Amino acid sequence: MKIAFCFPGQGSQDVGMGRAIAAEFPAARSAYDEASEAVGFDVARLCFEGSIEDLTRTELQQPALVATSIACLRAVRTLGIEPDYVIGHSVGEYSALAAADAIGAGEAVALVRERGEAMAEAARQTPGAMAAVIGLDDAVVEELCGAIDGVWPANYNCPGQVVVSGENAAVDRLIEEAAARGARKTVKLRVSGAFHSPLVARAAERLRPALSGASWRDPAPPFMSTVSARLEDAQRIGSLLVEQLTGPVRFTQAVRGLVKDGAETFVEIGPGQVLSGLLRRCDRSLRTISVGDPESLRKLEDTLSAA
Repeated sequence: MKIAFCFPGQGSQDVGMGRAIAAEFPAARSAYDEASEAVGFDVARLCFEGSIEDLTRTELQQPALVATSIACLRAVRTLGIEPDYVIGHSVGEYSALAAADAIGAGEAVALVRERGEAMAEAARQTPGAMAAVIGLDDAVVEELCGAIDGVWPANYNCPGQVVVSGENAAVDRLIEEAAARGARKTVKLRVSGAFHSPLVARAAERLRPALSGASWRDPAPPFMSTVSARLEDAQRIGSLLVEQLTGPVRFTQAVRGLVKDGAETFVEIGPGQVLSGLLRRCDRSLRTISVGDPESLRKLEDTLSAA
């Protein structure tokens, strides 16, 4: 039975995230100490006591999410459980790369701090919007984006759920067109910019030097990129993470690639259960388990020992 560890991105944050697991596992608490040293502020206090408003700010949310995912990962590893693959959604790719020892935990958090600041600044300079389109084939959403200037596919989350990103008026028009084409639901996301689109190209250029200068190592276990939907090595990681900022997250395609390679169990490590829901929509035969607190960690141990 092959296991993939998967790591969430923005939208999975919650007040108090990581507090219980850090209190019970010293290894988990150490992740917050390393993160705080890397970014120059108290990440543990932000995660454990911060308001949802603070945790929704892109420049704070990203290091908080990655630190919490790494903390939960360290708790999982106290059980001796290791994956055959790692995968992350958007900023979750940094957590996945830290899990695969392609980069140190502190350096990963420092990079996402810079990433969050770059994205927030790009969003202020070039405002935009994002919306989830539910109930249409991916090809139909792609067709709509191709017919409307200023909007692009941003996240292929699961079959029948594509997030689009772009200029405010273009996103509004796509929502209208999607409804006319039979979309079951469209939801405008509460985000500060048009992420994963060309509108945030300034963020990619700002982050490029840091990513190209990072000390990347070949991932072990293998890292499935949600940019290329392929297993990738150290030589490509930096350029892919730059491309990630302005290109779509191909989570659906990447999950299918892992399933083709034999992955049957996906363990979502970090706050929330967003990815577990998407995974079940990608393939109902998959076993999915979310680990974000001590209770769910014990459930993981029981589930895997019974398999």
